Amino acid sequence: MRPDEPDDSYEAYRPRSPEFRAAVGALRGLREDLFLDAFAYRPLARKEPAGRVLGRLRGRRREYATWSRQALVGAAGALAMLIAWVDAQGSSLGLPIGLLALAPVLLTLVRPVGAFWLSLAGATVVAIIGTTYNDWPWLPGSFTAHLIVLTVVAIRTRPRTAAWMWLLTAAYGFVAESIFGGGHYYTNTAPMLVFSAILLLAVTVWHIRRQAEEKVTAQQTVTAHERSRRTLLEERTTIARELHDVVAHHMSVVAIQAEAAPYRVENPPEELEKAFATIRENAVAALTELRRVLGVVRAEDYEVPDAPQPTLAELDGLLANVRETGLDVEKTVTGAVRELPQGVELSAYRIVQEALSNTLRHAPGAGARVEIGYVLGGLGLRIVNGAPPNPLLVKPSPGAGHGITGMRERVGMLNGEMTAEPTPTGGYEVTVFLPVPAASESGT
Repeated sequence: MRPDEPDDSYEAYRPRSPEFRAAVGALRGLREDLFLDAFAYRPLARKEPAGRVLGRLRGRRREYATWSRQALVGAAGALAMLIAWVDAQGSSLGLPIGLLALAPVLLTLVRPVGAFWLSLAGATVVAIIGTTYNDWPWLPGSFTAHLIVLTVVAIRTRPRTAAWMWLLTAAYGFVAESIFGGGHYYTNTAPMLVFSAILLLAVTVWHIRRQAEEKVTAQQTVTAHERSRRTLLEERTTIARELHDVVAHHMSVVAIQAEAAPYRVENPPEELEKAFATIRENAVAALTELRRVLGVVRAEDYEVPDAPQPTLAELDGLLANVRETGLDVEKTVTGAVRELPQGVELSAYRIVQEALSNTLRHAPGAGARVEIGYVLGGLGLRIVNGAPPNPLLVKPSPGAGHGITGMRERVGMLNGEMTAEPTPTGGYEVTVFLPVPAASESGT
């Protein structure tokens, strides 16, 4: 190639202008919306039997109601056919013209984009064989049918398709008026464009609103899921912080006993001293790791409590404080009272505390009863409250979601069982069973 010759390869890679890219994108959208698989089979889905009206129907009425969309389109097509037949004034062309108005409307139920092309083709045939000179290029039946087709197809597709259909309808009317409009006293392209624009604009607004509602619903679902997940993690963190003191106490006891054990035996074997030293080292290492883990899960505003974690022995003090707030609560204990593992005692205390807090929050003025049962295999709890005396005074209190979630987490941590449900009298009942191994019960 000579130096003065232009480089053709540069022309091939020259960037296109924004206008050119916009035009190419628009033509690509036209092809995708109205030409590619235009007559693809896309049946209209039946209506879900939900909502205030359909949800109350039963049997065959409920089954028939699911076809309401198809019935509405069929009724619109029958209306277009009737208008076309009346316009034919009883001539022999009344039936063919009526069928040409009905066919594209019914086709929207299974092949929506193809129905648009069939509507334009049917309008052309009717305009040619029709007898009126006042309406051109859409006779009354074709006019009504095309508006119905545009509306149904716009509902079933998307706003971009509706815009393309409106533009092609305008182009069809312009060509029909300019080339074949001679000899006709009146053309109705302008009314067609005005009425169709109003209908398509209404459908577009409906599409935008529905998409916005779907996005809001999806966002609310995600938010609720994240809130539930965060609540669960927060409650587990709280439980881990509370159980730290219990576990740390036991590990400290193990370390102290392992250090003191060799001095309780006269001339202990060297192997025994090494074994106890290893036990103490492991216990101290476990305490160090436990404090490190607690530092990770501890909140920034968390303060280490000065008092030890509560147990069932302090339950009477809790009930006294609750009674001072106006809640009439009774306590019943069955079985042989005995000391249980600290983790079980702490969880039982927190469960009772949370259940009574829920009673104060959701059933102010109602009485409550706390039942504690010491059984052979563990500990049973039952906290039940009555219905609020005046439900109108109960204010909505969504809270942080730590109530039932926290109870279930504590019960699940101990492999227990729990039920929480309303009572037939309008109150609420929480039933919990916390298993305790026999060795722990005996204190060995």
